Amino acid sequence: MTTIPAPASATIGDGCFTFTDTTPLTADPALDRAAGWLRQALAPATGLQLPEGPGGVEIRLVEGLDPEAYRLSATTRSVVIEATGQAGAFYGAQTLRQLLDPAAFRAGRTADRTWSIPEITVSDAPAYGWRGCLIDVARHFLPKNDLLRYIDLLAAHKLNVLHLHLTDDQGWRLEIRKYPKLTKVGSWRRESPLGARRHRMYDGRPHGGYYTQDDIREIVSYAADRFVTVVPEIDLPGHTQAAIAAYPELGNLGTPLDVRTDWGVGENVLNVADETIAFFTDVLDEVIELFPGEYICVGGDETPKTQWNASVPAKERMRELGLRDADELQTWLMRHFTDYLLARGRKPVGWDELLEGGLPPGVTVGAWRGPTCAAMAARAGHDVVVSPFAETYLDFRQAEGEQEPVPIGSVTSLRSIYAFDPVPPGLAERDRILGAQAALWTEHIDSPRLLDYMAFPRLAAFAEAMWSEERDFDDFLVRLAVHEKRLDALGVEYRPAGGPHPWQQRPDAPGHPRTRAEIDAQLATWTSNLHP
Repeated sequence: MTTIPAPASATIGDGCFTFTDTTPLTADPALDRAAGWLRQALAPATGLQLPEGPGGVEIRLVEGLDPEAYRLSATTRSVVIEATGQAGAFYGAQTLRQLLDPAAFRAGRTADRTWSIPEITVSDAPAYGWRGCLIDVARHFLPKNDLLRYIDLLAAHKLNVLHLHLTDDQGWRLEIRKYPKLTKVGSWRRESPLGARRHRMYDGRPHGGYYTQDDIREIVSYAADRFVTVVPEIDLPGHTQAAIAAYPELGNLGTPLDVRTDWGVGENVLNVADETIAFFTDVLDEVIELFPGEYICVGGDETPKTQWNASVPAKERMRELGLRDADELQTWLMRHFTDYLLARGRKPVGWDELLEGGLPPGVTVGAWRGPTCAAMAARAGHDVVVSPFAETYLDFRQAEGEQEPVPIGSVTSLRSIYAFDPVPPGLAERDRILGAQAALWTEHIDSPRLLDYMAFPRLAAFAEAMWSEERDFDDFLVRLAVHEKRLDALGVEYRPAGGPHPWQQRPDAPGHPRTRAEIDAQLATWTSNLHP
């Protein structure tokens, strides 16, 4: 069996089930979404219409399976998918598609074929409930149609969360009706760095774009039809220079700023005035309206305190509240927004820096600074989504050598991604680990083609690591050779095993490769002052 991710169990027989022009498809009404998707997905490439009717392919409602679990059985006479929930039926349909020839993933017919799948019995369920991918559309905007394509790619790999990083110093990507200058001013910058920032090279090209509210409704609906939840991120109180450029009164300097044209952590952060808090409360009102999922991320990471320490109003706010320092001021500010979301029935997500000031119950922690932070959050009673930068950041280079485009960070290889375990060693509170997500930060990923290169096939390996309890990397490589034909059919420009094609290299954009020892040293510095 060549499917990715690998199922929990599968037994393959000697025969096959062959589809014909008259093969029917029927589904229990409670599982009709999976049937509708399967017809829509297969018809363009296969010509199979799968008319309504008994026999042939059947999607049955059964009791007792987890919502994302399914069973699939194929004989020479019929195919049956059994599930308790819509998501499980959908994943069974995804597996059925992978059992066909890779040409089934094309958008049109290429030749006359016999479409068949092997006799098989599959029983399957995911290892983790949160199987996500963060896509940073703030640093480099991803047009709507490319984002919809990525939702299909996530769903094809049974990933179920798209964490959409919508705002940062370098761009604001979400239309907010009450504050139109957030996109009129904040959605574009005059130029971008060319390669790693240490080289001080710039491309001289304006960059921008944003999603209208109808775009977002379309994206959220499209994702929901594929059982992908979109988690928006509005980063606070740092990573906010694009917002301050649009509305200077949000900042601490009292002078106009441009949308930031450098990467890295910027010192321009929000002020702590009541008016600024009200402004972003208004923003979150519209975010809640647009994103119906449980989770909303409010950031909280990488917030320099330089401006607050020099700000008279910030110091007055600290005295008024009896706070010892600017770190406690950030905790107070972020508690306003997390409490606000909790009061409205949403689950706030914040990066693990928020642990340093204490978090109220109900806040989910995005643990990006390694297993120490993930374990601290779980032991403190918080749900945790694990996304350690050294293991799951897909903007890090894939191999040694100058051939990798804009090589940054240490090497995050296909093998290491496949071996990733989101549960910190020795953690008793395993049930607090919701799962994990890979991250496509886009400072150095400036096009959909480069996004493909950095994501695949590593994202396929990550998907299997999150889905499959048992893993075998050598077997994965055998299946990946077939899976790459599916990616070819979908037009995904993945990294070949032997290294990039000439056109996938970027000699014009030098990077900043680092060793794993350097990364580990940085991680140790970040976590040295944390206390369990």
